[in-house]
Amino acid sequence: MTWWSDDAVAEEGQGPGAPHVDVAIVGAGFAGLGAAMALRAAGREDFVVLERAETVGGTWRDNTYPGVACDIPSHLYSYAEHPNPGWSRRFAPGDEIRDYLERTAAGEGVLDRVVPGAELLDARWDAAADCWRLATTRGPWTAGALVLACGRLAEPRLPAVDLGGFRGPIFHSARWRHDVELAGRRVAVVGSGASAVQLG
Repeated sequence: MTWWSDDAVAEEGQGPGAPHVDVAIVGAGFAGLGAAMALRAAGREDFVVLERAETVGGTWRDNTYPGVACDIPSHLYSYAEHPNPGWSRRFAPGDEIRDYLERTAAGEGVLDRVVPGAELLDARWDAAADCWRLATTRGPWTAGALVLACGRLAEPRLPAVDLGGFRGPIFHSARWRHDVELAGRRVAVVGSGASAVQLG
């Protein structure tokens, strides 16, 4: 159950009366849900979280490669107000982190403020109306304040590497191809960051 209505958004989006909120948050990962919880804790209830995917989780929803895990101790990768003494490992696996994030957001009652499938297409400040005008794939919104919590890892980027005619499957670790069987194959990993170390 949500506090907003698809029908209301569709109807209001047809004209100048797009739904208005005090704060629009873009992204439902750690930062976006953390901002939502902080607003609620401060007694601010007029906010929305616009999420382009169908579920919350950010990088922990998108990264599903083998071995995906936190690369700092799990106890540090938690909300200060919501410590988790039950991490299974020092460097918790991705699905466990995502579960923690979703469970915490649900406990704080902010999941009903998430609008799924609402990719931000355009954001413009309207000085005359003193508000942000937002175009999304779920219709327009207006907001008094805009919080961009998209994350710096939201858009995977393949490096410009000359592959010399290689014809095998190529994909980014953040868009893991679970339909590609890698057992018995020679696999080249480009990069040496945390993701490369974990899946290697």
